[in-house]
Amino acid sequence: MGVQFSIGTFSAGGKYFPGMVIADRVYSISSVIPEVTSTTVLLSDWKSNFERLNEFAQDEQKRAAFDSTPVVDLQTLPPVTPTGQLIAAGANYRQHVIEITVAHQLGDPDASAEALREQAAQEVDERAQNGEPYVWIGSASGMSGAYDDVLLPEVGNDHDWELELGVVIGRDAYRVSEQDAMDYVAGYTICNDITTRSLVPRKDIPMMGTDWMRSKNHPTFFPTGPYIVPAAFVEDPHDLEIRLSLNGTPMQQGNTSDMVFNIPKLISYISSFMSLHPGDMVITGSPQGNGSHWGRFLQAGDVIEGNITGLGTQRNLVRDPSAGNRA
Repeated sequence: MGVQFSIGTFSAGGKYFPGMVIADRVYSISSVIPEVTSTTVLLSDWKSNFERLNEFAQDEQKRAAFDSTPVVDLQTLPPVTPTGQLIAAGANYRQHVIEITVAHQLGDPDASAEALREQAAQEVDERAQNGEPYVWIGSASGMSGAYDDVLLPEVGNDHDWELELGVVIGRDAYRVSEQDAMDYVAGYTICNDITTRSLVPRKDIPMMGTDWMRSKNHPTFFPTGPYIVPAAFVEDPHDLEIRLSLNGTPMQQGNTSDMVFNIPKLISYISSFMSLHPGDMVITGSPQGNGSHWGRFLQAGDVIEGNITGLGTQRNLVRDPSAGNRA
């Protein structure tokens, strides 16, 4: 499709601006489309704006007339404005569900790991055939950039990583069919859904089950980006490799083909209960290889590196509660 580009939000000298990235150089989108002052504005008329940006990207002479900046000279911020909705699918990777079941002994406390694994596999396959997604709402205030530090909160000591494919919405969506759902996708990004495991269960009110608010929404707990890659440049979002390493050691490795409910199903399901708007992000679940499986959680000084095929790489230093964020 000729020259491909990504979309991001950047800062230079304290000034924020939306940019398009071509060959590691950033062009101000506001210079190309003056009325676009943020990625939220860009996504509010995504179809038309994408066509204008794509025309610009393919015209080498026109690009030469515009200033650009090496991406390494800019601060890379979350590519979507942290005022939109963050909607997350839980327990949406088959192998991840099986691993979590074994790691947390979810089921018969006397069952062997193999028996728990077999039970979880049967349950997740039944849910895929006859059930529906499990979805929760996150707080965009927890979003941070792809290279920002992750600050560990003062509560809990079992902070876990969950690298996920983020789906960025490009049109208002309500009661969308599965057949039409992909028409509402502007592009894809990366999001690490960090979770304090000990804060998930509510033992004081077990009838309420899990508490995602307190376990997942701390500041910097959603490193996002570095960029949005337009959907037109992602051949098959259901065949992308997801990898995360901790201090250089591979921990997570999976493929988006392992989703229990695919992207059209998630968008259709979510939009049957709530409205989605341009700039909202749906994170689609995490593959196997979390800290719960390894018995190793995040500690100050750790370095997390995550990447998804064609979407770039995140790199985050983990710091203790007393530290300030570089951002």
